[in-house]
Amino acid sequence: MKLTKVPWLVLVAVLVVAAGFPVYWMATTALSPSADLFSGTQSLWPQVQNTGGLIGSIGDIPILRWIGNSVFIAVGTTVLSLLLGAIGGYALSRYRFRGKGLVNFLLFMTQVLPEALLVVPLYAMFISLGLLNSMWGIVLANVGFALPVSTFILKSAMDSVPKELEESATVDGCPRFGSLTMIVLPLIAPSIAAAAVIAFFAGWNEFLFASTFLSDQSKWPISVGLASFIGQYDTPLASVMGSALVFSVPAVVFFLLVQRKIVSGLTAGAVKG
Repeated sequence: MKLTKVPWLVLVAVLVVAAGFPVYWMATTALSPSADLFSGTQSLWPQVQNTGGLIGSIGDIPILRWIGNSVFIAVGTTVLSLLLGAIGGYALSRYRFRGKGLVNFLLFMTQVLPEALLVVPLYAMFISLGLLNSMWGIVLANVGFALPVSTFILKSAMDSVPKELEESATVDGCPRFGSLTMIVLPLIAPSIAAAAVIAFFAGWNEFLFASTFLSDQSKWPISVGLASFIGQYDTPLASVMGSALVFSVPAVVFFLLVQRKIVSGLTAGAVKG
């Protein structure tokens, strides 16, 4: 190994430790007795002998139901955002129509408004639509924020696809929708993966709308469930940290599944002249 690589390896090692330490400390806290947490005598190493107690405390809460609700909201947000974003991005990329610039401006403006500002109008709208205390309402609220980003990402990717490919398919009898699904979308798979990651985590980390619109505890996502542990006089930190570890597993698995597509998209064209 060359000596010039040593500083870079040290830097990478430091970055890996800095990124992984919060997760490690979360696991250590979850396995520590509550008395140690509040007395300042928490061990630096995980207390494996407390694993049984941690499993028992997590088993007392409906964590699997909350995780299922989070998966439903995240997957629903991702699917709807990609479906509508692909159609909207294709229209903005391939068609010329009056008001196209205004549409782009309005999509951009949706990212300027904070979620907290829209809670009251959405609450009134959900009451009239019967979406209050409904997870579909949470999905639609999240799609409202994730869809403009997905549309912009997919439109930019579609702009780079030569129109001649679609024209050749049209000459061979392929319909317009077939050109989108069979030619354009496979060529922009890395951008679709990037948009999917953004939409998934927007739904997975949902808290504000869910804590406001969902009154039924059985419909809470796990982010709201974790917040419910915080009490006025007592907060079971071990249960909170253990649940947070379980909460992070599906998100990590999803990211590992799509990261290869994202990396291939980032490097695509890097060596083309």
